[in-house]
Amino acid sequence: MIGQLAVAGSLAIIVLAVVYNSGMFVLSRRRIPHPGEARKERTYVFMLACLNEEKVIGESLARLTGLRLDDFVVLVIDDASDDGTAQSVTTAAEAAPGRIHLYRRRFPDARKGKGAALNAGLNWLSESDLLEGRDPHDVIICVVDADGRLDHHAPEQVDPFFNDPGVGAVQVGVRMYNRHSRLLARLQDMEFVVYGEIFQAGRRHLGSVGMGGNGQFMRLAALRSLPGRPWSDSLTEDLDLGVRLIAAGWTNAYCGTAAVHQQAVLTLGRLLRQRSRWFQGHIQASRLAPLILRGIAPRPAADLLYHLSSPALLLLTSLLPIAFVLMLGDTAVASGRAGHSLVSLWWLPWFYGMTFGPAAAYAFVYRRREPVSRSYSLLLGHLYVIYGYIWFVSGWWALGRVVTGKHGWLKTART
Repeated sequence: MIGQLAVAGSLAIIVLAVVYNSGMFVLSRRRIPHPGEARKERTYVFMLACLNEEKVIGESLARLTGLRLDDFVVLVIDDASDDGTAQSVTTAAEAAPGRIHLYRRRFPDARKGKGAALNAGLNWLSESDLLEGRDPHDVIICVVDADGRLDHHAPEQVDPFFNDPGVGAVQVGVRMYNRHSRLLARLQDMEFVVYGEIFQAGRRHLGSVGMGGNGQFMRLAALRSLPGRPWSDSLTEDLDLGVRLIAAGWTNAYCGTAAVHQQAVLTLGRLLRQRSRWFQGHIQASRLAPLILRGIAPRPAADLLYHLSSPALLLLTSLLPIAFVLMLGDTAVASGRAGHSLVSLWWLPWFYGMTFGPAAAYAFVYRRREPVSRSYSLLLGHLYVIYGYIWFVSGWWALGRVVTGKHGWLKTART
């Protein structure tokens, strides 16, 4: 009896998730026309917060300085690196005079998180003369990770969204540039494509598009309109920023026709650590619930609240295997008492449908972005469902850190 009740509760959460995901898939298929061509000149500032990034920063800066833009600068915020990051930036700056600027943070202010580094960089930018005489509504701040490689056409695809004065931020898609190296990297690429092409695309119709930590374009006037500092000290400062922009009356847009490419982690241990950090950040983001209830319209608020509740729902769902074993035990005992020798297998097709049913949708979406065969994409869809179980391990790890009061994390190592 206990096993059956536990299974029923877990399955109710799964049904809720399936209904929600299906609804988002349907919404994401409703296309929104691209806003058109750029109408005025804007200044772009690319901000990169770096801590020991000498392995990847050079290539990222080369990509940024090669963008098809006339009015732009790159600001690298070196958060007290103790490797050759600053020297790599200096070398790149010499090759692109006037384009790349280095701001070096020092202890005791340095190494207090990505949000703190970005806030310090924005303050430095405001105190410099780089934006002198420019209208904050026409200055676009783009946050790129140190390993981020923007598509060359990204600015021209993003810029028309800012023709609408109500748009405060635009998020582009995210891809893994080393997706061909290992299956684990390929599945991470699929994860980000699915998230962008289903959930971000669907949220455009709900008004709840979120910001990612990489490839987020924001109007300077929108950042300055927020109370306090734009970026929080949360482990998911990008999630916080997106919610606060919506609460302040701005519209977040999603541009699926351009992407920023970053480095996938190549070992399971590093992946679990990275996702645990993200999961803990989502737990911290629960403090945004009062702001959402107080300052956001009902439809986007409902979606954002569901998004914030996902850690709790996921942890409860992770109990399903245990509950399922308990239920089978109860059923076996009941069957034995009734004189039956076999447990009914009615649940097998139902279990497959509930577990792997979304695989076809994932395969369909991924194949539209990546030139893979139909059979391989379907295989990836099934593997992706299994891959998603890493969130169970990462989630309990993150919860343990919250309970024990641990909040600091080592950044993901580059290769």
